[in-house]
Amino acid sequence: MTDITRADGRSVDQLRPITIERGWSKQAEGSALISFGNTKVLCTASFTNGVPRWLTGKGKGWVTAEYAMLPRATNDRNDRESVKGKIGGRTHEISRLIGRALRAVVDTKALGENTIVIDCDVLQADGGTRTAAITGAYVALADAIEWGRGKKFIGQKAQVLFDSVSAVSVGIIDGEPMLDLAYVEDVRAETDMNVVVTGRGLFVEVQGTAEGAPFDKRELDALLELGVNGCADLRDIQLAALSADGAA
Repeated sequence: MTDITRADGRSVDQLRPITIERGWSKQAEGSALISFGNTKVLCTASFTNGVPRWLTGKGKGWVTAEYAMLPRATNDRNDRESVKGKIGGRTHEISRLIGRALRAVVDTKALGENTIVIDCDVLQADGGTRTAAITGAYVALADAIEWGRGKKFIGQKAQVLFDSVSAVSVGIIDGEPMLDLAYVEDVRAETDMNVVVTGRGLFVEVQGTAEGAPFDKRELDALLELGVNGCADLRDIQLAALSADGAA
C-alpha cells in the first residue's frame, strides 16, 4: 500500500474507528449500536417462537432483516418511507442484502422453528450504512440466539451460528484503492464496492460498480484484498464485543 494520507488522517488500508455497544435496546432480545466513524446504525433483533406459515412443520427457522434511514440521518431531511406509503428500491435491496448475509452463517435447522427479525435503523449516515448494518446485525443476532437458548426455544448444544459475517466498503479514488469510504470519499470514487465476508474469509456477496472509469483485474484484486483484510479486523471487533462479558 502507498503512504497516501486521507482527509481524516487514515491510511488507505485503515478502517474508521469502529465501536459496538451491545444491549443498547432494553426491549429487544438482541441489540447493538454500531459506529463506523460518523455512521451510526442501531441493530435490534426480535425473537419469535414460531415461523412464517410457509415454513411451519419443516423443522427449521427463519432469519430476515429490515433496513431504514431516519429522516435526519443525512444532511437534508428525507421523508419517512412509511409516510410516503411506498418502500424505495434501495431500502428493499439493502434489507435483502442484510438478510442474505446473516443467513449465510446460520444453520436454520439448529435454530428450530423460531424467527429472528433484525431491524437496522440508520441514525446517522456518513457512508457505508449497509456494511455497518450487516456488521452490527451479526452481533444483535448472536445475542438474540443466546436469549432463545436461555428460554429453551433453542437446544442448549445447538450450533446455530457456524461462522461470523461482516461487511465493508472499498473503492478507487484518484486511482488509489481505499478501504471503508466515508461519504466525502464515496461521492468521489471512480469505483465503489461493498464486500461481505465470513469470519473464515469466504465471500458472501460482492457489489461493485465503475462509477467513472472502468477498473481492471489488478484493481479488482486490490479491492478484494482490502475488503477481506478489513472484514478480518471487523470479525475481531465483533468477537471482542460478544466476549466482553462472556455472554456469547
